[in-house]
Amino acid sequence: MTDTTAAGTDWQGWQHSWDRQQEWYMPDREERFRVMLDMVEATVGRTPRVLDLACGTGSITARLLDRFPGAVSTGIDLDPALLAIAEGTFADDDRVTFVTADLKDPHWPTTLPYDSYDAVLTATALHWLRQEPLAALYGQVAKLVRDGGVYLNADHMIDETTPRINAAERALRHERMEQAKNDGAVDWAEWWRLAAQDPVLAAPTARRFEIYGDHADGDMPSAAWHARVLREAGFGEARAVWCSPSDTLLLALK
Repeated sequence: MTDTTAAGTDWQGWQHSWDRQQEWYMPDREERFRVMLDMVEATVGRTPRVLDLACGTGSITARLLDRFPGAVSTGIDLDPALLAIAEGTFADDDRVTFVTADLKDPHWPTTLPYDSYDAVLTATALHWLRQEPLAALYGQVAKLVRDGGVYLNADHMIDETTPRINAAERALRHERMEQAKNDGAVDWAEWWRLAAQDPVLAAPTARRFEIYGDHADGDMPSAAWHARVLREAGFGEARAVWCSPSDTLLLALK
């Protein structure tokens, strides 16, 4: 666990700035979260026990508890800076537990407070894994989701069979991102530069870059790949339930 005892730190302000930075890349981010929680409600109800996988600042957990006050959440991540913000934000909420662990460590499930979950949720996080470790992770996730439970992953899932469509979408998206940046939007690099200047976040930010470097180098396989691997891991059904030109929300039902 990170140390978030510093008085006066504006954790909500850091949460807000993280959301704004992420929305620069994904303007439909809130729609993804809405559909994700719609499908949680549809499959496991309004009081789920949730694992927020690669939770970052707790973006999913915040929206989960706003919508379902009876839910409980376990957030797991390795990033000390983002976990500091998450722990500071939810410090007084006994519905939330945070765990520091590396998802590439085969023993990470043993660090969790529960043996099973109604739902495992993740967003814009697992694309930093290569396909082989991601497939291994899916095998572990399948064991954590109870029968009838659900896994939802919202992330970049690239269909390499449509290169012209991909290029056209990417060009327009980058053009709009550049305009937003010219209008004052903060990108990934600038957000981390600001975090490194914060008296409380400076040390965990430095540790974060020791762990990950500038950016993780993973894969972005297609939604079809994710669905196939999840079924092979033990889920009964798996398919996309929402998509944009660049992102997909993939649901797997145990």
